[in-house]
Amino acid sequence: MNPPFESALRWQARLQPHLLDLLLLLARVTVAAAFLRAGILKISSWDSTLYLFEFEYQVPLLPWQWAAWIGTGTELLLPPLLLLGLMTRPVALLLFGFNAMAVLSYPALWEQGFYDHRLWGWQLLTLVILGGGRWSWDRLLWRGKGILQPGH
Repeated sequence: MNPPFESALRWQARLQPHLLDLLLLLARVTVAAAFLRAGILKISSWDSTLYLFEFEYQVPLLPWQWAAWIGTGTELLLPPLLLLGLMTRPVALLLFGFNAMAVLSYPALWEQGFYDHRLWGWQLLTLVILGGGRWSWDRLLWRGKGILQPGH
């Protein structure tokens, strides 16, 4: 093998774990920011939120008032955990289900292509599978107990 090619492969091998951690951090930050903004908007205009849940959103199995409270609570409580990388996999799984429910409950998104929701879905699935990465509280907590988090 030629030396420049070998050198490039060594650099790639050294950078890859750090780039993966950066990718996982960016996924956590962008998804958390999107859902937190939505939660803040819902709580700041509560009357509009109640109207939307009563007349626009079609959440199955729940009374619209419960859906409004649960949806707003989800968007306000889970993103900070995701941002910190605390309980990343279960939080990402809950937000993935929440995201899917939002798409199913609001048919107006279908007409617009729900591009953001697809992107968030992929980011959340990535976090469910790979976890929060080395730059997360999960990693620090597992490491503090002498146990490495699975997948890291």
